[in-house]
Amino acid sequence: MKKNLLTAIRMTIATTILLGIIYPLAVTGLAQTFFRDKANGQLIEANGKIVGSRIIGQAFTGSGYFHSRPSAVNYDASNSNGSQLGPTNQKLIDRVNGDVARLRTENPGTPVPTDMVTTSASGLDPEITPAAAAFQIHRVAIERRMTETEIVRLVSDHTAGRTWGFLGEPRVNVLELNLALDEESRVRSQERP
Repeated sequence: MKKNLLTAIRMTIATTILLGIIYPLAVTGLAQTFFRDKANGQLIEANGKIVGSRIIGQAFTGSGYFHSRPSAVNYDASNSNGSQLGPTNQKLIDRVNGDVARLRTENPGTPVPTDMVTTSASGLDPEITPAAAAFQIHRVAIERRMTETEIVRLVSDHTAGRTWGFLGEPRVNVLELNLALDEESRVRSQERP
């Protein structure tokens, strides 16, 4: 019995050191060496300040910005979750109908893309579909005093295709697109006399 107890204690100590210290340090070291950007949250800097992450959605409410998908967690990364409301839940139906009515005033006669009124499973989706971006072009162009063609070019430049050509769907990262809009506006303001 004593021999088995000592063996169990030694195994506990050995596996704790191996799996609780050595392995996490090795994985962290490899991640920091070979995948530094991904290991550190894919942070985006603008003007020397961190403004967000490529992989976590943010709320954009100004009419001169592209808006993200709605978030069930109010874009709080510490509380990632969907709404948990089923398709027959009246609260969800009322919210979606209200969002559709509001968005139709922005673009009358144009169908509202689904991702502009539905939340993602995490509530933190950083991307929208190209259709959702196209839906917002008119509003952004008017607010930014730019042509729709200029905005279409920016959206096209920031549209990522399917991963490896066959996984997922084309998508537009909202933060990166909005930063490009800000940069374009800054350049235009400097060009004016």
